[in-house]
This record gives sequence, structure tokens and C-alpha cells, in this order.
Amino acid sequence: MKILLPISALLLLTACSIDPKDYESQPVTVQTAAGPVVCQLYTKNIVRWDRAITRPDNMSVETADQICVNEGLRQRDGSEKPAAASEQAAAL
Repeated sequence: MKILLPISALLLLTACSIDPKDYESQPVTVQTAAGPVVCQLYTKNIVRWDRAITRPDNMSVETADQICVNEGLRQRDGSEKPAAASEQAAAL
């Protein structure tokens, strides 16, 4: 009985996936003033993982990733305002 509980717990834990690939959606393109940013979004509840797959050459990785996080938040909240609008305003 002592060994059954740890084995059961281990099996239950291995059944839980924390691999972001298991939660990927189809890539989304966000148009920005610098050019298109292609975002890999995940579930609507896990926007922390959202990131840029491709970005314009003149845009930093951090900026592109933030655009993708903003797009994930926009989709989660059901907003119709483009995610890149806040990034463009911040760049001015």
C-alpha cells in the first residue's frame, strides 16, 4: 500500500501536460506600423506564453513579443481594438 500511493501520484502527474505546444492555436498576424508580426498564441487563459514567431527586422524581440501578449489579452477580453494600437501609441 505504501508504494501504491506514490506510483499513483506519479502516474497522475505525468498525465498533466505543461508543454506549451499542447496549447498552441493557429498563428495570428498582427499588423503594426513597422510591419506584420506573426504571433503564436496559446489558450485564452495563458497569455504569458504568447510570443512572436516572426517580426519586422527593425523591431526588437521584446516589442514583438509584447504585441503578441497584447493580442492574446485582446482576444481573451473580447476587445475589437487592434492589439498593435497600444504598441504604436507607446512608440510615439
